[in-house]
Amino acid sequence: MVNSHAAVEAAWTAWARDNGLDPSAVLAVCHGPDAATTVRRFLPDLGEAEVAEHVMAHLERECADTDGVHPSPGALELAAWLDEQALPWAVVTNAHRRLARARLGAAGIEPPVIVSFDDVEHGKPHPEGYLLGARRLGVEPRQAVCVEDSAPGLTAARAAGMVTVAVGGATNGDIICRDLHDVLRLLACA
Repeated sequence: MVNSHAAVEAAWTAWARDNGLDPSAVLAVCHGPDAATTVRRFLPDLGEAEVAEHVMAHLERECADTDGVHPSPGALELAAWLDEQALPWAVVTNAHRRLARARLGAAGIEPPVIVSFDDVEHGKPHPEGYLLGARRLGVEPRQAVCVEDSAPGLTAARAAGMVTVAVGGATNGDIICRDLHDVLRLLACA
């Protein structure tokens, strides 16, 4: 729903430099996993308290910088159509709730339900977030369609028993669409 690619990369580049790491190595893996997973990957000797400090500092940086955050192509139209059709929809994200709200707000999107990393014990690629999203929407997971642009997200949705739609260059979904305009065209024709 939101293209925050530039903001994500700016924040992780700064984090990598602050910690004497190669930004290109961090940028190669930072999209999709939760922040703690990325921190642990590059700083494996940190204790849990230190990881939490890194995550909180990173969250502050990301929430403060929404420059370059904008709706993904077709996101506003898809959200409006879903609302017009009274179809339940949610955003399930590995971002913390505060960051998700900041970025969605910067893009002009207000989902009826947000399932954030704060709501689950295990982030993507674990299916917990998608299962919770389905419960909050009052639908069976097998009746839900998940639109994802990351491998961890597609893995999570598939494990939850949902039909997966890959967008934004992802190619391992049940259905592959270029962007959310294509998703809307498919849904409107169904």
